[in-house]
Amino acid sequence: MRREINDSPRLRSCSRTAAARLFFVIAGLFVASLICPPPLRAGAPVNSLVGKEAPRFVRTDLAGRKIDLKAYRGKVVLLNFWATWCAPCKVELPHFAGWQKQYGPQGLEIIAVSMDDDVTPVRATVRKLELNFPAVMGDEKIGSQYGGVLGLPVTYLIDRDGIIRQRLEGETDLGELESTVVKLLAGK
Repeated sequence: MRREINDSPRLRSCSRTAAARLFFVIAGLFVASLICPPPLRAGAPVNSLVGKEAPRFVRTDLAGRKIDLKAYRGKVVLLNFWATWCAPCKVELPHFAGWQKQYGPQGLEIIAVSMDDDVTPVRATVRKLELNFPAVMGDEKIGSQYGGVLGLPVTYLIDRDGIIRQRLEGETDLGELESTVVKLLAGK
């Protein structure tokens, strides 16, 4: 009686084990792609908001003032999504405070949107970094309005007409960003 090699119990067991391993590898890669999406480059075209009017929002800042994005028409707005646990965010924010002081008289307005869940560490960080621009609390709704804020920091540059000119995600070249701000302030 001749037995087929492919029909041996040992080979069938190996095939099932290999199939199970392959299934778990594929499932793991799928889950990882959901949890850790690929990073976006500065100005990447994935966000359909670039070139369109910035979505309007009204929030109360940490000082209790109403911040209505529409009221900033005529100004260049640097809208920065950040969090207290984000190291690159804490590097950028003091630079933004310097820019607010330097370029504010020319029409720059910076708004920081914290994506933290708790306001207490946000207040402490704003005080520690001596931010001179409004900080508001963000949430899933405002994140969705701005195309999904999946990684931080995310910065939008909005021109004087309320049109989003650039989206930057992740750690950015502050020199290039400042240069773009200056061009927008000059109407270029």
